[in-house]
This record gives sequence, structure tokens and C-alpha cells, in this order.
Amino acid sequence: MPVSNEVPESKFAYVVVAGKRARQLMFGAPPLIANPRSRKPTCIAMEELNARRLEYQTPEPPEDAAEKDRKLRKE
Repeated sequence: MPVSNEVPESKFAYVVVAGKRARQLMFGAPPLIANPRSRKPTCIAMEELNARRLEYQTPEPPEDAAEKDRKLRKE
């Protein structure tokens, strides 16, 4: 799985990554930015993600998934 620190392209991936980081912050992890604008874990997580301070892994889609997608689009 490739590791990235870029802002995810899809909104779904953005919410998943920010949500996982917010949970870490709620359980006591220190913020990765010096002076967060908010004290809320979700806002801090989004700020870290937008500042490209978080590293996350994205799973690669299976090879046959791309083939199935092409077949569905042709029909």
C-alpha cells in the first residue's frame, strides 16, 4: 500500500483519514501542528490533513476491479 501525505482527492477518503486522526487525538495523541486554531479534535485533524502533516496508506484496487469497471461502462 502506498503511503501519502497529500490531501485525499475524494471527500470520502478525506473524511475517513480525518476521522481516524480525530479519534487518535481524542485518546491523547499530541497535535502535529504547533498552534492549532481550535481545541476540537476533528478541526485539529482537518487542519493537520490540509497542512500535509499526516501520512496515511491507501489500498490499491484489485486488478480485476478496473476490468469490471470498464465492462460496466461499455454496457
